[in-house]
Amino acid sequence: MCASMDDTRPLRRGWTTGTCATAATKAAFTALVTGDFPDPVTVTLPGGQTPAFALARQAQGDGYAQAGVVKDAGDDPDVTHGALVTVTVRAVEQGTGVVFRAGAGVGTVTRPGLPIPPGEPAINPVPRQMMRQAIEEVCAETGAAGDVEIEVAIAEGETLAEKTLNGRLGIVGGLSVLGTTGIVVPYSCAAWIASIHRGIDVARATGMPHVAGATGNASEQAIQAMHGLPEEALLDMGDFVGGTLKYLKSHPVEKVTICGGIAKMTKLAQGFLDLHSKRGRVDFDALAKVAASRGGSEALQAAIRLANTTPEAFETAEAAGIALGDTIAAEAWRTAAGVIGGCDIALEIVLFNREGRRVGHAPFASVKDHGPSRPRKRR
Repeated sequence: MCASMDDTRPLRRGWTTGTCATAATKAAFTALVTGDFPDPVTVTLPGGQTPAFALARQAQGDGYAQAGVVKDAGDDPDVTHGALVTVTVRAVEQGTGVVFRAGAGVGTVTRPGLPIPPGEPAINPVPRQMMRQAIEEVCAETGAAGDVEIEVAIAEGETLAEKTLNGRLGIVGGLSVLGTTGIVVPYSCAAWIASIHRGIDVARATGMPHVAGATGNASEQAIQAMHGLPEEALLDMGDFVGGTLKYLKSHPVEKVTICGGIAKMTKLAQGFLDLHSKRGRVDFDALAKVAASRGGSEALQAAIRLANTTPEAFETAEAAGIALGDTIAAEAWRTAAGVIGGCDIALEIVLFNREGRRVGHAPFASVKDHGPSRPRKRR
């Protein structure tokens, strides 16, 4: 879900882990050079904003200085909200430049396909550049050399990482230090879609021939069992089937499965590429026509039109001896193929009920000769 839980209240923005690490870096390096910690410390974001941060931790010793900032993610449901981001800066041999290290709670990249190569700390390129810029700003003010080691740590990061997709992406030992603008936009869809893209990148880089995008945990577990897929082949797609398919069109793999619950896959069959409930609801009149095409009686069609939920409509049809699943899967296949048509991809659609039982299937078929689908009218 990428919307406020209370749409009447303006949502407060927050700061990325990368911004907090940059603030701690600047404060620690300033103390290393001058002996004094700036508090608050001001940093420059990629967009030119200059927020200031209070220090929650500061320490100095022989050849090092350390500063910590508590992350404020605003109203975003970020697992790192409230976490202490600590940076230890040490001087290194002149000419070395800036070296990054993973402290406790920050992961290490182990698989190719991410913006950072295997063996490196999971500190993304933009936060790295922000920290380098912070070092350069202090050097410009003080005349100091900018050859330093920056070690970033996140309190309880290894435990918090269990709530993220890091393990699936091959990031072990903790969290990633993320951020592209430095600002956390509450309930932003961009971060979720970006994680899908990175999942596809990792699958491609590791030679994975088959990926599966699932709308939820139950369908993910069911499709993993159905195909015996490894963890890195699974994409936590959520409602973003359109964003997933569009990226796969330009970054293809041999086989793609799109799977999910009955309601969301029915919406895909009816032409929706964003499956969130706020984007529209299932057209029960159209679903009744599907039942009619399968031999459903007038009474069954009427019952489907009056159904409260899509699963109820499916159960009503099943009780009458009419299986809707394969027809819906075939229609969903056509919608999805309309997005990735022309690529050398074999596409499969699978519907699962709440218990993880398969109730609809459109088997793998090539989309190479399938052209873009025409937009459909939506209710």
